[in-house]
Amino acid sequence: MELSDANLQTLTEYLKKTLDPDPAIRRPAEKFLESVEGSQNYPLLLLTLLEKSQENVIKVCASVTFKNYIKRNWRIVDEPNKICESDRIAIKANIVPLMLSSPEQIQKQLSDAISIIGREDFPQKWPDLLTEMVNRFQSGDFHVINGVLRTAHSLFKRYRHEFKSNELWTEIKLVLDAFALPLTNLFKATIELCSTHANDASALKVLFSSLILIAKLFYSLNFQDLPEFFEDNMETWMTNFHTLLTLDNKLLQTDDEEEAGLLELLKSQICDNAALYAQKYDEEFQPYLPRFVTAIWNLLVTTGQEVKYDLLVSNAIQFLASVCERPHYKHLFEDQNTLTSICEKVIVPNMEFRAADEEAFEDNSEEYIRRDLEGSDIDTRRRAACDLVRGLCKFFEGPVTGIFSGYVNSMLQEYAKNPSVNWKHKDAAIYLVTSLASKAQTQKHGITQANELVNLTEFFVNHIQPDLKSANVNEFPVLKADGIKYIMIFRNQVPKEQLLVSIPLLINHLQAESIVVHTYAAHALERLFTMRGTSNTTLITAAEMMPFVEVLLTNLFKALTLPGSSENEYIMKAIMRSFSLLQESIIPYIPSVITQLTQKLLAVSKNPSKPHFNHYMFESICLSIRITCKANPDAVGSFEEALFMVFTEILQNDVQEFIPYVFQVMSLLLEMHKNEIPSSYMALFPHLLQPVLWERTGNIPPLVRLLQAYLERGANTIARAAADKIPGLLGVFQKLIASKANDHQGFYLLNSIIEHMPPESVGQYRKQIFILLFQRLQNSKTTKFIKSFLVFINLYCIKYGALALQEIFDNIQPKMFGMVLEKIIIPEIQKVSGQVEKKICAVGITKILTECPPMMDTEYTKLWTPLLQALIGLFELPEDDTIPDEEHFIDIEDTAGYQTAFSQLAFAGKKEHDPVGQMVNNPRIHLAQSLHKLSTACPGRVPSMLSTSLNAEALQYLQGYLQAASVTLL
Repeated sequence: MELSDANLQTLTEYLKKTLDPDPAIRRPAEKFLESVEGSQNYPLLLLTLLEKSQENVIKVCASVTFKNYIKRNWRIVDEPNKICESDRIAIKANIVPLMLSSPEQIQKQLSDAISIIGREDFPQKWPDLLTEMVNRFQSGDFHVINGVLRTAHSLFKRYRHEFKSNELWTEIKLVLDAFALPLTNLFKATIELCSTHANDASALKVLFSSLILIAKLFYSLNFQDLPEFFEDNMETWMTNFHTLLTLDNKLLQTDDEEEAGLLELLKSQICDNAALYAQKYDEEFQPYLPRFVTAIWNLLVTTGQEVKYDLLVSNAIQFLASVCERPHYKHLFEDQNTLTSICEKVIVPNMEFRAADEEAFEDNSEEYIRRDLEGSDIDTRRRAACDLVRGLCKFFEGPVTGIFSGYVNSMLQEYAKNPSVNWKHKDAAIYLVTSLASKAQTQKHGITQANELVNLTEFFVNHIQPDLKSANVNEFPVLKADGIKYIMIFRNQVPKEQLLVSIPLLINHLQAESIVVHTYAAHALERLFTMRGTSNTTLITAAEMMPFVEVLLTNLFKALTLPGSSENEYIMKAIMRSFSLLQESIIPYIPSVITQLTQKLLAVSKNPSKPHFNHYMFESICLSIRITCKANPDAVGSFEEALFMVFTEILQNDVQEFIPYVFQVMSLLLEMHKNEIPSSYMALFPHLLQPVLWERTGNIPPLVRLLQAYLERGANTIARAAADKIPGLLGVFQKLIASKANDHQGFYLLNSIIEHMPPESVGQYRKQIFILLFQRLQNSKTTKFIKSFLVFINLYCIKYGALALQEIFDNIQPKMFGMVLEKIIIPEIQKVSGQVEKKICAVGITKILTECPPMMDTEYTKLWTPLLQALIGLFELPEDDTIPDEEHFIDIEDTAGYQTAFSQLAFAGKKEHDPVGQMVNNPRIHLAQSLHKLSTACPGRVPSMLSTSLNAEALQYLQGYLQAASVTLL
């Protein structure tokens, strides 16, 4: 694409269309942009638009499109590289000045794009990035300075979670050398400007935005280790941080009760920075700690209950939590009055259920659930208060439990006086008990360590069960949710009989109108159904669930019709888990269940928006198929009847999110067929080979599996009725084999072709297949490719015979067979992993040793003993799992944007297939028997070859195989 006005105009029109709510207009525009993505100058056209377009909406749209384009394509995972070198150079040359001169909304997008490019190219391929940024600090223009700081923040924040490595240390050192001093000078200068402009509200807003970013950069640059520069300048940083913590400027206070202002955000970040130093560099930080504890304590006691202070209060409490856990600082908290004061003034007030929480519970339930259930409530006051309780209990468990028991009892008494008015007291009491009792927790198992001083079962029977047993499921919804959450959290501490009593109560609460209550009920059931008993079976058995099957399934599917829960992922996950637990008990209900699942699938395919919900829905469909067809294999037809209409619609409308799932379910159905492939599948076969389907990485694993199912079930049908499609099938193999990320998928397909297709149907293509593989070996030989290649040639040898393997190699190039043995099989065979893969290689190599005449009487004979030695090594030595440094494979999941990532359906899993299962049971004994047979054919030869060059240890192992097989060598 040229950089022309006509192309800018075209691009503007298509970008406009991508914003259209009508999918008929939006989808083709997205397809067009996807199709021109690989063209030269495409990214430069986008940058020109966001700089020069007259329409703001187009500028913003171009900036977002550009950022996503960079996100998808900058990292070169595989050929083809969609961004040519000249475009890469031009982007890096222009993006920083463009970002700094853009309005804030666009600056943010370009800043993200710079950090994505920086992650790949900085510092090696973009050495002048830092200098270019630091020089801008001198500009004095805070719009520019904040742009630099924002970019630096998005570039350096990964230091907070990267694993330590020499490469990382080198990069951080380079950044510190160039950045630490200018950042410190900028920090001091900005603070001075704050005093100069103390009465100018608009100037303060800009300056405080800078201080927030500077404080965030401080955190990132100090996270991995304490840099010498910051240690030498600790006085400057900590004194100023302390001053900012205690600062209060009326001009920076906001009237908004919800949104945190700049002052709160800055103080929150300073609390984080102080907590980092207190935890990691406590010795160096010790002189400053007492004044920070005092300042933060005062902050907590004087800050109001408004939502805008939540982040600040929770970070301040987290600071105290991190300090009180360190033995160094234990003395600060030992006094009983201090503990009482912390409990009374910090913990209890921040555990209260506020009006804002009640509002979220009723009107923004999805967010409430995400924060409360999934632990993304890191910045909530309750979570921080809970962490502080845990921290204090580390050294002061007795006194703290004592103080709180008094609070819990008085709160419960208050509630008992007038439940309908005082229910919030009980809510706080339950939360206190939960935070006191839980010492260690995981998502998978709930609480794994509990406080011995709290009687959880007694509290459950006296205070939790009565709420859940009340006839009205809609009364006191917050307390119902608390009760259900209590069961969920303490499921390992509460005895099994109490859990069994709870199950019908939970099933009943699936009918509650409150979204939070019926979601928690579904989630609690799902968690209980995954619990393991003593013998690794589920704790709750299908037999114990028998009385409840009908009401459980009815209420779960009914819950999906309640307002706000039509795509509730917790309910769908509970449906999946119920199927998995109940197994054949669900068969009588399958006709109604599959109808409801199909209708739901049709509805959500119009606009898929909840990836987890969709995933569990497909898992539930797979379970229905597996369970039913296990009992009655012929039922597969009725599933195809129910599902194929929806599947066709999904494929025709190109619903990208669902296509990988559809292929997995189709594979599962097709694998259920025992004889021929039904004609409905054969009609689809040619469409599966269309190149456009293979462009999307998310389609590749399920499509390969589906084609494997076609080959396993209907190779003869394909050879007979669709022979003209074989080149297309091999074309897919050729495309996959060229890709480092997907070459193993190419081998899966090739192995199925070799194993199942009638030999005559692929005869003419065989030589070409090997030539392609050798070309790839020459161009880029990776460990993964070698492993797959070894399995393939041994499978070929098993299928067509060792002589055929030797002939095809030597046909391509004389003496090629010897080169492959010497350079690939013998040195690399130890790298093969996986039971079935090792077995295929063992049987293949045994055939080469014992059924290939040229190995006995040509120049190949010198390789006979080293090959046998390598085979015994494969049996007896540990697997060689070393991978060269330059080969760290990139996960496909990284490709964001248009690409739908592939999600494996657990219940559509493919049984591991062993192509030599029938022929060979024990490959060691098979080797012994084959050598015995060979020695019978040419007496004397085998023992003499062994005695001259096989090493003693290998010979000893071989004697063991011969004894086990009760044979001798002649």
